[in-house]
Amino acid sequence: MMNNIEFRQRYGLWAIVAGASEGIGQAYAHALAERGLNLITFARRTDVLEQDAKIIRDRHGVEVRPVALDLAAPDLAERFAAATAGLDVGLLVYNACYSSIGKFVDVPLTDHLRTIDVNCRGPLTLVKHLAPRLIERGKGGILLMSSMSGFQGSAMVGSYGATKAFTTILAESLWVELQAHGVDVLACVAGATSTPGFVSSTPASKQHKAFPMQPAAVAREGLAALGAGPVHIAGRLNRLVNIFSRLMTQRQRTNFFSRATQDIYDTTGAPS
Repeated sequence: MMNNIEFRQRYGLWAIVAGASEGIGQAYAHALAERGLNLITFARRTDVLEQDAKIIRDRHGVEVRPVALDLAAPDLAERFAAATAGLDVGLLVYNACYSSIGKFVDVPLTDHLRTIDVNCRGPLTLVKHLAPRLIERGKGGILLMSSMSGFQGSAMVGSYGATKAFTTILAESLWVELQAHGVDVLACVAGATSTPGFVSSTPASKQHKAFPMQPAAVAREGLAALGAGPVHIAGRLNRLVNIFSRLMTQRQRTNFFSRATQDIYDTTGAPS
């Protein structure tokens, strides 16, 4: 594992964290600031970004530029370019995600499309803009947060899981293409994590069934695995579950995870 000086030398003076207002993204922002990197933080909630930026500045003495940005916005590329112009950005952490949990036919089409916009078009746009700059500087990193839901289909989270499969495969492909240029790429695959989103969307009586990790633990593992890509599954239990699931057929795996997801989220009586 690189020390803080080596980390800054490889990943530059500035890091971007997209989806930094809470949870895993917020944990990444604090972990990167602890390593001495200045930050550009993106999220829709300006007030939360500003409050956290002050905490980070006071605690770590780095510069933080919070930018209110909807990662599904049509002008995302232009706004991203403006926010990063003239800065030695060497690392992108894309954590932003959107998910509507429910049966596919019950979720509004607008929610399905926003899931694609935030989880697929968002990282694709930022990476497309930043990758040439990283190639030019001859070093850097791209860390895309993915999910265990992207390893197989599952009831209740079909669109979300599909977008996370996209994220993982995109990271694997970029890892091959960019490693010759000194650019590290990683898909950090998380399972259930105790974020505000998880707490608000998961019935309190069933949260323990998901064995959630803490956001800081996920961020620590992600940064430690950067450079050893293309994929890292955060959490020993999640890694064991993945190994176990590989012993199943695709049909068995899909049914297994669907039943587990329905047990937690489906309160209407899911069909067997």
